[in-house]
Amino acid sequence: MGGVIALGECMVELSLTSSRAAAIGYAGDTFNTAVYLSRLGRQVSYATALGAGDPFSAGILQLMADEGIAQDLVVKAEGRVPGLYAIERDEAGERRFFYWRDQAPARQFFELADLNALRRALRDAELVYLSGITLAVIGEGGRATLSELLADARVHGSAVAFDPNYRPRLWSGPDVARDAIEAIAPLCRYLSVSGPDLETLYDEPVHEVAARWATMGPEVVARDEDQTVHLLGAGDPVRMEPEPSVKAVDTTGAGDSFNAGYLAARLQGQEPVEAVREGRRLARIVVQHMGAIVPKNAMP
Repeated sequence: MGGVIALGECMVELSLTSSRAAAIGYAGDTFNTAVYLSRLGRQVSYATALGAGDPFSAGILQLMADEGIAQDLVVKAEGRVPGLYAIERDEAGERRFFYWRDQAPARQFFELADLNALRRALRDAELVYLSGITLAVIGEGGRATLSELLADARVHGSAVAFDPNYRPRLWSGPDVARDAIEAIAPLCRYLSVSGPDLETLYDEPVHEVAARWATMGPEVVARDEDQTVHLLGAGDPVRMEPEPSVKAVDTTGAGDSFNAGYLAARLQGQEPVEAVREGRRLARIVVQHMGAIVPKNAMP
């Protein structure tokens, strides 16, 4: 089987500083996970659409090259530029996001991509990774295409991993988001969910939502707001208490890095409990640095 294929959107990131200046970077939830998976030794491709000829798309492609992420599934759209977002952080490292992404080419990825080539790649993948943000960005037509491709890949032996990563402002309404997320959940081998995201959408504790999804077949890792972890669907349910906290400088990318650590460990054959420890270990490092993607020399 091939390596990991992550689907989604990498955006231009403006990180606001205390002096009200902004540092420019590149990030996105599934892209962050792709970077960390690559650093943890997995073969990774990123499937997205970028512009052509603009410096920001070129910057993203250069970052992919620097991180060893294959670009064979990147589609380039003339006259388009990537989406942009700004992050404002408070003293505790918590964030507010502001987005400009309506015209981003990633929204039309499935209209622009060679679907036959994508189907072959997904069938050959060891793991396909996506998020609820991926689902929101690609729209209803893209979601229908993606569901069919994932079902086909699953039949051919590819595992699917999914983080619902619910962001209300990206959806026309909660009912649409729930329908889209629950169409993907049964196709998954791995589901990673967090309390603040899911409790906003379902108005019930995250471990109850996770328990319901685990009955559909996937292995579910559910993280409460206090960082208690519930492991479901992989034998007897396991509750893992929070680890001692660290001083968070920036919580951007905490969940993305946790997912990378967890999935890399599972793909290496480690048991779910040990994989949670690996996910936590990486996330603890990430939150002690500014930005979603930490320097390579900070990796465990």
